[in-house]
Amino acid sequence: MLKGISHAAFSVADMQRSLDFYCGVLGMEDAFETRDDQSKPWIRYLKIRPGQFLELFYFGDGKANEGSYSHLCLEVEDIHSAYEQIVKRGVTPDTPVRRGKDQNWQFWIHDPDGNRIELMQMVPESPQSRCSAL
Repeated sequence: MLKGISHAAFSVADMQRSLDFYCGVLGMEDAFETRDDQSKPWIRYLKIRPGQFLELFYFGDGKANEGSYSHLCLEVEDIHSAYEQIVKRGVTPDTPVRRGKDQNWQFWIHDPDGNRIELMQMVPESPQSRCSAL
């Protein structure tokens, strides 16, 4: 039934600041924008890879959505290279590179609106990798 994750969505307080972060720091591609019924900017779509997007909603009424969001995890090829690139782009990571309880390499950052983001390099011995091989 399920094919994969299509997108995650966030309401953002400052669209340009968020674009600078997600595109300029993390390397996503500013793909396209949709407008509401009054032709005002509504959602900005950032391409992560083919078929995967991050949707950034213009804050509009100034109220954040309620929910139980914990974090967004982005997989990287090389955790140490990703860490260095993040620092070079002016972001101070919240944690050093370390192994999680699942044995994958990880470090944490947050976006301009305070949303937590985990960057992770999966390793063959992790439960996720073993499960994916089945």
